[in-house]
Amino acid sequence: MQKLFFAAPAVILAALAVAPTAAQTPPFETIAPVAFMEDLSSNAVLYAKDADRRMPPASMAKMMTAYVAFDLVKQGKLKLTDMADVRPETWQKWHGPSAGSTMFLSPGSKVSVENLLNGIMVVSGNDACVVLAEHLAGTEQAFVNLMNQKAKELGLTNSQFGTSNGWPDEGRTYVTARDLAKLAKATIVNHPDLYKRFYSKESFTYGTTMGGQPITQANRDPLLGRVKGADGLKTGHTEEAGYGFTGSAEQNGRRLVMVVAGLTSFNGRIEESVKFMDWGFRAWSSHKVVSKGRKVDSAPVQLGDESEVGLVAPRDLAVAVPAGTSPELRGTVVYDGPIKAPIKAGQQVAELVITAPGMPEQRVPLVAEADVGEAGFFGRAWAGLMSLFA
Repeated sequence: MQKLFFAAPAVILAALAVAPTAAQTPPFETIAPVAFMEDLSSNAVLYAKDADRRMPPASMAKMMTAYVAFDLVKQGKLKLTDMADVRPETWQKWHGPSAGSTMFLSPGSKVSVENLLNGIMVVSGNDACVVLAEHLAGTEQAFVNLMNQKAKELGLTNSQFGTSNGWPDEGRTYVTARDLAKLAKATIVNHPDLYKRFYSKESFTYGTTMGGQPITQANRDPLLGRVKGADGLKTGHTEEAGYGFTGSAEQNGRRLVMVVAGLTSFNGRIEESVKFMDWGFRAWSSHKVVSKGRKVDSAPVQLGDESEVGLVAPRDLAVAVPAGTSPELRGTVVYDGPIKAPIKAGQQVAELVITAPGMPEQRVPLVAEADVGEAGFFGRAWAGLMSLFA
């Protein structure tokens, strides 16, 4: 469908340019071979370094395992209190030093979905992933099919999953930094309550030692306790992938998502992650451009009981700008049009695309101001007649 471009009204364009000053993308250097950062408040990509390179995700793949489970919980098909069986065969494969991270499940035991999710997101348990996968889909491979189906739905065009836990599989599993950030964003936006419940825990206690004492393991998230507002997401490490991390933090209403990958040490991952996130908040600031509920433009409606619909801001809309600057911003309303009825008030039907010299393009949503129903018989007949003369 053809995209139609309309300049925003003069009143909006005037609001976008406040005491304009020169803007230049703030510089940043990292030793990470792959790095990516997006400001979720404005959908602005603040930094990208080899962000579309296919790479093994290691345990960062577990974000997709969690996302599939979150979706099932949201749909009412899965409860956190549901109990899963730990098959002896699964335990045999995923315990001991050669099996990587574990939540120390016991063979033949039952474990709640809630504890499995804690075991996946807090302590990165490989055993927890496979037990959850078998519980939800019967076999791990059947669950992997669900992961890849979900990846397609989310638009992760450069990702493929071959295991539920990111264990090396001769290259069948791969992702990109951009796709990992997209997955993190979907988790935060689509499942905010579950995200807060599971990803930000500093430690998790489960299982027993030989002496029968519970085992407490710390969250490996390098931002927790080091960066204000940090609350997720997932680390990863294998010899093939190196040390990687997909993280997020929120400060003063601004939420950033970052990815680093290919680092050579545990401490290097901590240092680069903290430095990167600090740069995102310090070197960039938020600039409000449209207040919540303000009408930006109108768009024509096809076969509706109204000929057009107002386009309004669903929230206070802001863009990311280099700190200490007020660049001259330009706004363009973009939508696939005419927009076909019926339309619900609050439905996203357009975007405000904001540009400035030397800065990345930023897109913020615009929603329908009011319901627009379908045209009646005579209205549709008239529209059909007019199309003959168009």
